[in-house]
Amino acid sequence: MSDMIRRYRENVSKLFEQIEEELPSIQKAAKVIVDAFEKDRMVHVIGPGGHSNMGVEEVLWRAGGLAIWDAILDAGTNLIHGAKRSNIVERTPGYAQSVLNAYHVGDEEGEVIVIVNAYGINAMTIDTVLECRKRGLTTIAVTSDSFAKIVPQGHVSRHPSGKNLYEEADIYINNHLPVGDAIIEVDGYAQKVGSTSTFCNCFVMNCLSACVVEEMVKRGIEPPVFVSANMPGGDEHNRALEAKYGKLIKHLL
Repeated sequence: MSDMIRRYRENVSKLFEQIEEELPSIQKAAKVIVDAFEKDRMVHVIGPGGHSNMGVEEVLWRAGGLAIWDAILDAGTNLIHGAKRSNIVERTPGYAQSVLNAYHVGDEEGEVIVIVNAYGINAMTIDTVLECRKRGLTTIAVTSDSFAKIVPQGHVSRHPSGKNLYEEADIYINNHLPVGDAIIEVDGYAQKVGSTSTFCNCFVMNCLSACVVEEMVKRGIEPPVFVSANMPGGDEHNRALEAKYGKLIKHLL
């Protein structure tokens, strides 16, 4: 057992090393986000489908995280309402537009949206990137090309257009998700276990947040960063950020 877990840890570490090579794309995205922040424009983040929501939850009201993320957490794709139901919803063409409307995405010129979806092929994901393009947003994809390159056109998990998120977004940050997602091999059992997609998505989002803070500091901006509410003085520090951004971000308060 210990050897199997060690190999899991080593392989996840290798994925993080590959993501580290995406630094130029991450820094490019960070500059776009800070540009929007300086113009008082919204910076949205959405995980269109199932477990991709966790990449969004990772940066909402997070210790060491930015207060500016407008987390779009759609109840239709949240696993709490049914895992299979979430899968059905994320495969429904046309669904994303109403979600974007509900969060007022694109109400102002110059907004940015980060689209977190490890596979980058489902209907909600592709509808999101195409609709945001129509609305004039700069789109940043946190995704991979591993599934996009092997899942055939017309497959039930694909958007009817057959398009891929990594090709449609303005900025592509490769999260290096391996084909099949799961990577642990168990002796005597054919199916691999131990997924990687949430690790990949969350690591990228935290790297992006750190680079946004770095870019803000370079520009002489005081980064609006939360501290742990469990630390002495944490509630007091966070209260001002909550008062300011709670008026803008639906799920903050």
